[in-house]
Amino acid sequence: MQEPVTVDRETANRELLDFVFAWPKWFFATTGLLGAVITLGLIIFLLLMIFGLQLFGYAHPVYWGFPVVNFVFWIGVSHAGIMVSAILRLAQAEWRRPVTRAAEVLTIFSLMTAMTFPIIHSGRPWRTLYWEFPYDWMRGIWPNPRSPLVWDPAAIFTYLTSTVMFVYIALLPDLALARDRVKNPIGKAVYGVLSLGFRGTTRQWRIQAIAGILLSALILPIFVSVHSIVSWDFAVTIIPGWHNTVFAPYFVIGAVHSGVSAVVTVMIVMRYAFGLKNFITKDHIDSLARLLIIVATVWLFFFMLDFMFGLYGTEPAEVDTWQRRLMEPPWTAIAIIFIITGYIIPVGLWLFRRVRRNFFLMFVTTVLVNIGMWLERYMIVIPGLERKSNLTFQYGDYLPSAAEFGIIAAQLALVIAGFLVFSKLLPIMPAADIKEGQILRDEIKVGRARVPATMREA
Repeated sequence: MQEPVTVDRETANRELLDFVFAWPKWFFATTGLLGAVITLGLIIFLLLMIFGLQLFGYAHPVYWGFPVVNFVFWIGVSHAGIMVSAILRLAQAEWRRPVTRAAEVLTIFSLMTAMTFPIIHSGRPWRTLYWEFPYDWMRGIWPNPRSPLVWDPAAIFTYLTSTVMFVYIALLPDLALARDRVKNPIGKAVYGVLSLGFRGTTRQWRIQAIAGILLSALILPIFVSVHSIVSWDFAVTIIPGWHNTVFAPYFVIGAVHSGVSAVVTVMIVMRYAFGLKNFITKDHIDSLARLLIIVATVWLFFFMLDFMFGLYGTEPAEVDTWQRRLMEPPWTAIAIIFIITGYIIPVGLWLFRRVRRNFFLMFVTTVLVNIGMWLERYMIVIPGLERKSNLTFQYGDYLPSAAEFGIIAAQLALVIAGFLVFSKLLPIMPAADIKEGQILRDEIKVGRARVPATMREA
């Protein structure tokens, strides 16, 4: 690392907890605006309860639209936390330290937001439990365990529960730090309860470290399974363009691509909004950009596999669907925008070191990635459903309604508001982890040579 964090411990404690203890005016203005957008989404949801799914742009045979697209998209963004935190923790990548907490919190709120979309999509949320949990014994309503509609909630709830545990265990030392520094007696009591009596003894540090490593290893299979199961929602159907065995790894690597890009976007915003310029440096963004180059290239490989597998069997329905995606308006324009924003522009720019170390350009390129990845999900969901058979004459064209765009805005505001409120109430930077990294960067003398302290066990 060319730019190590060199602030002393007292300065680190103060700066990392400054936003938790302060009440800047922009916080109230921003949360108020986000609250207004979320309220708009709630109004649309209430109207949906009154008028039904006709409020959306659904038309036979397209009965999956923006809610399913957004469900897949936010599940993908939620993979950021595990990719950045768990894998890099197991790999002992030192540059991960300031990044992990934000990635994990983004995972939690992205998952919670994604869980709302199946409820909205069902049109009758009060009946959603009929196919999620087999509780209605009297009426004999039991879900089909072979259906992905049962697999989804099981995988997502497991992922959410394990992620919350992962975040909370890593948060304990920082909660204890906040408990010791807050002056408000109510705040001291709240942080005291949340910190579970953490006092920084040798035994507590050992247990906390072991628990973090074990959870990192245990959560990785869940990380892979969640988006694989989401992909099976599509792959187990016979809809053209969906019935493909490559969907599981394709969806997983696409989720990592969008998720890590979202982490970079969030880190850059945090650097300026929370005054963390001493802790989020160009090296952290550069390292994430290098990781993204590899991830994006692997994702492009699986995209090309999906394309080739669709044409290889020369099935008329599959060929027709891909022709629709790539050759018919407006899908041609959407496909061009998707591949340019999702891969060509970002990766083409990330190859240059100056771009990787430029906060503004990294912010723009990572936002472009998630625009492209959302369009990719849209291209997967809609064209296959729009294909018309020869036996039915009552068809309509799918055109998204204003209500669907309102729901998108509300869900985006929900994620941002959740992240912002968490940052206000709890430390968003892992202070203990960062200070540990500072200690491990010190040099020690071994014989006649001076080596990094992290090498002392070698």
